[in-house]
Amino acid sequence: MTISPLVDAATLIPEVGRFIPLDASVLLPGQKGDPDSAFVAQHLPGARRFDIDVFADPESPLPHTVPGAARFARLMGELGVSKEIPVVFYDGRGSVGACRGWWLARLFGHRNARILDGGLEAWVKAGGAVESGAPPVIEPAVFRPRPHYGLLAGLGDVRQALKRTDALVLDARSAGRFAATVPEPRPGVRGGHMPGAQSMDWTRLVDGNGCFLPTVELKRVLAGAEGRSVIASCGSGLTAATIVAALAIAGYGDAALYDGSWAEWGSDPDAPVVTGEA
Repeated sequence: MTISPLVDAATLIPEVGRFIPLDASVLLPGQKGDPDSAFVAQHLPGARRFDIDVFADPESPLPHTVPGAARFARLMGELGVSKEIPVVFYDGRGSVGACRGWWLARLFGHRNARILDGGLEAWVKAGGAVESGAPPVIEPAVFRPRPHYGLLAGLGDVRQALKRTDALVLDARSAGRFAATVPEPRPGVRGGHMPGAQSMDWTRLVDGNGCFLPTVELKRVLAGAEGRSVIASCGSGLTAATIVAALAIAGYGDAALYDGSWAEWGSDPDAPVVTGEA
């Protein structure tokens, strides 16, 4: 059984100093802001900046694609993180970037990574201390990756899953993008969805404060995933990680994440696309 990756601020506050906080704040299409400046202005004590777009393959034409194991290990080492050091990923608000960071850490073998429910905003509301300014000089660590590529799905894996009754592809994009009633934010990408995929807008999994729904509610929303092999997809591999985390929180086990997601599928002229509601 998969252990829930979620931790709330009240539980985490007494643990300060016994884990490394990693700020994985990221902007979704249409959002404005500067996560790097926001980090300097305010962050958890001892936090380091985990930039999703740096922890990516710089040679890939797709956005924030999974990096190679060597690159991930080097970058984690530069942040002073080894596999033996507990880490907690968080966002300024909510947990989209944190879920992606947590998933990447697990993909490369870190087994003591958690997600701060509700992010920095929840931390401050709970009375957690904060710091400002650039982090001090970090003592490097050695991160020895042990990839678990069963957590990663490619286009071929998705094609096969769509043919199986014991598999399920969940799409974290909005219902409008899924149905193609709302245009895709990236040029050259068609609207619609994969034949057989099911819509699971990631915002259905969280409340108005960006915290995950209670476990019993997640179980209800994700009930169709029970006992099935799940692949999570989205626009570019970010919000799909929210589905992966929610499934783990609900006790439905590990799901794979389609890293190329709709940025890859929707721009491939040979990939079938349907429109309308599922």
